[in-house]
Amino acid sequence: MVTYASKKSRILHTTAYYVAVYLILFAVIFPFLWMVLSSFKMQSQMLNLKYLFKFDATSKNYRDLFSNYNFFRPILNSFIIALISTGLSLVLALPASYGIARFGMKKTSLLLLVVRMIPAITFLVPWFVIFTFIGIVDTHFGLILAHMVVALPFIIWIMVPFFESLPKELEESAAVDGSTRFNSFLKIILPISGPGIVTSAILSFVFSWNNFMFGIILSGRNTKTLPVAIYGFISYTDINWGGLMAGSVVVTIPVIVISLFLQKYIIKGLTAGAVKG
Repeated sequence: MVTYASKKSRILHTTAYYVAVYLILFAVIFPFLWMVLSSFKMQSQMLNLKYLFKFDATSKNYRDLFSNYNFFRPILNSFIIALISTGLSLVLALPASYGIARFGMKKTSLLLLVVRMIPAITFLVPWFVIFTFIGIVDTHFGLILAHMVVALPFIIWIMVPFFESLPKELEESAAVDGSTRFNSFLKIILPISGPGIVTSAILSFVFSWNNFMFGIILSGRNTKTLPVAIYGFISYTDINWGGLMAGSVVVTIPVIVISLFLQKYIIKGLTAGAVKG
C-alpha cells in the first residue's frame, strides 16, 4: 500500500531529478545558443541584454569572415592536418594496440598510460626547438607530427581493451585454415573492429580539429589553423565579437555533425571493451 509519505517522497525525487536535468541542459545549451545568435548581431548589440533574443539579424559577420579574413585557408589547413594525422595514427596504432592486447605487453601498456597522463604542453618547447632546427615549423608536416604524438597513444589506449574483448578463437580457427596472424588481423580482426576504429578516429580528428595549443606555437602564416585564426579576433585593445562568434560557429559545426550522425558508433566503440568475450 502506497502511503502519503512515500508518494510525497517519490514526487519530490522526481521533481528534483527533472529540475537537475533542465539546469544541466540549460548550462550546456545556452552558451552555444548565445554564440549562434551573437554571430548574427552587430558589434554594438553583442553585450547588450536588450538584444539578447530580439534583434535584426545580419550575415555581415559571416561575409567578413570569408571575404576580409580569408577563413577558407585555416579551414583547409585544419582539415588537412586533422585528416592526415588521424589516418597515419590509425595505421601505426592499430597493429600496435593489437600486439599489446594479444601478447599481454603490460609494461608497454603502462608506458602508454604514463604518456597519456603527461600534459601535452610539456612537449611544446622541445618540439619547437627541434622543429626549428630541422626547418619544419610553419609546415603541415610539423603540425601533423605534433598531433600524432598525442593521437597515437590515445588511439592505442582506446583500441587495446577493444581487441582484448575479441575472442581469440577467431584467429585460432583462421590459423588452422593456414592463415598467417597478419592476414587474420587484416581480414578478420579489423572488419569486426569497426566501432572501435570509428570511435578512435572520430575522437582523434576532433582533438586535432579543435587543438589550439600546438597551432599557436608551431604554425605560422602558411599553416594557421582554425582555433589560431579565431584567436586573431582578440587584440590588446579590442575584441571583434562578430568575427569571434561567427568563426566559433564554423569550427563547431563539423564536430556537431560528426557527433549527431556517428554517435551510435562512438557509444558502441567506447563500451565494446567493457565486457570481454
